[in-house]
Amino acid sequence: MTFARTALIGESFVGQGNNAAHTNIVLGRRGGPVEGAWATALASPSAGYAPFVTVVRPSVPVKPFTLFVNKAEAAGELHQRATWGSAQAGLAAGVSDAVAQGLIPAAEVEELLIIAAIWVNPQVDDLDESFRNQRTAAYQAVAAAVRSLPSVDEVLAAAKSGPANPFYTPSAEQLAASAPDGAGR
Repeated sequence: MTFARTALIGESFVGQGNNAAHTNIVLGRRGGPVEGAWATALASPSAGYAPFVTVVRPSVPVKPFTLFVNKAEAAGELHQRATWGSAQAGLAAGVSDAVAQGLIPAAEVEELLIIAAIWVNPQVDDLDESFRNQRTAAYQAVAAAVRSLPSVDEVLAAAKSGPANPFYTPSAEQLAASAPDGAGR
């Protein structure tokens, strides 16, 4: 059976505060819809957003070829160094870890592509922590995609407790007041 016959999608959020990493990935085969999206994104930069091929080192792209798409406009010297430097290096390391550990079959990397949408907080203040968090987030996003995680049961259990993220968590009163008729009552 061929690995990743269709697009696989994964997400991971690692760390806290200014140096947290949020990574979304789409992994798919060349010749499929992921390749069209990959090429279109690479060829369509916009002001402040310049998708680029992720490298382990200059002239050594990570395999599978991985497109880094920044979710926050790189502004200021440290944020730019984190975006183009520590977050890119973390993404390259996390994808390489996934191949080395067999999550992505090494024999198929030439046939696969990854699009990675990466959040780097504009207030990032520690490049080493940014790297560590991004490496972990990249690996976990690939693992989630490959393993189809979370399961529907996990999503429904989390939804029952109420959504929460580092930027907003609704109160129990807000959850009750906003529930559609008959839901959660």
